[in-house]
Amino acid sequence: MSYVSVHPLSPPEIVTTALPEDERVWVPQAPNVWFRPLMLNTVQGGWCNLLRVRRSGILSRHRHPGPVHGYVIKGKWRYLEHDWIATEGSYVFEPPGETHTLTVPDDVEEMITFFNISGCMYYVDENGDHTGFEDVFTKIDMCIEHYRKVGLGEDFIKQFVR
Repeated sequence: MSYVSVHPLSPPEIVTTALPEDERVWVPQAPNVWFRPLMLNTVQGGWCNLLRVRRSGILSRHRHPGPVHGYVIKGKWRYLEHDWIATEGSYVFEPPGETHTLTVPDDVEEMITFFNISGCMYYVDENGDHTGFEDVFTKIDMCIEHYRKVGLGEDFIKQFVR
């Protein structure tokens, strides 16, 4: 028999079904674009989520001050700034500071990608000028508003906050 010692100040683990049966868990972000929170880290300012897209074209142009890790679960996508295409099973590492223009090709009905984001998403226009941002706290606010609206209640988000 083995024993695991957990520090009393350590937050509890998160174990959840990544692809939920209840559509209300997906938080709308833009027309035909949703995210599903998995972990919202208020201490380090990052988050893990699934991004689900059911449209083609440019989703956003952005950069991050910290690294981002992605894993494609379904579909495919690319960044206009690179010649590779992230397909099902692809792992993507995004270095800090690089501008990315996320695009979903016309032949993709649905794209789902896991992202582990360190820091914020800093949105920019085609000239690189700031147009907005998202961080862990704006993500939490979006979730609270959505979960209240769809009947899950604003406390539903607490299971993902660390």
